[in-house]
Amino acid sequence: MKKLILFLLCLMLLLPNYCLAVNLKEKACTLLSVTTVALNANAHTTLYTVPTGKRCILILAVLVAGADAGTTQVSIGANGTETDFIPANTLSNVDAQYDCAILMPVPNTTPTKTKSYAPGTVIEIAVTNQAGGATNTVYLYGTLY
Repeated sequence: MKKLILFLLCLMLLLPNYCLAVNLKEKACTLLSVTTVALNANAHTTLYTVPTGKRCILILAVLVAGADAGTTQVSIGANGTETDFIPANTLSNVDAQYDCAILMPVPNTTPTKTKSYAPGTVIEIAVTNQAGGATNTVYLYGTLY
């Protein structure tokens, strides 16, 4: 055990930038944002803005309902093309508080094409046919490179 600790300390001294300054949002699937989204009004809500000098690949979004979502539809993508990541999805199976919907492109025999968003791109969720509550949370996951 002492040898392992000594090795790790030496590694940290030799490679301080690598060991101490790891940004887990780069080159890994990670939580990019947590946003409250109202499902009781048709609107566009900003989920994330891609940082300057980076590109972003979205992986999935998880919506945790604050109440029955009814027949609300949501889509996710870049501002102006809010369906380029997730096309319109009806949340009819999200029936109660704390029900969750995993929103992601579904792979099949043909690989799923997704986007690599440029720096400064604003990622939004669009709510249409609103029928849900006001206190829902969207967890957006992706990777930066």
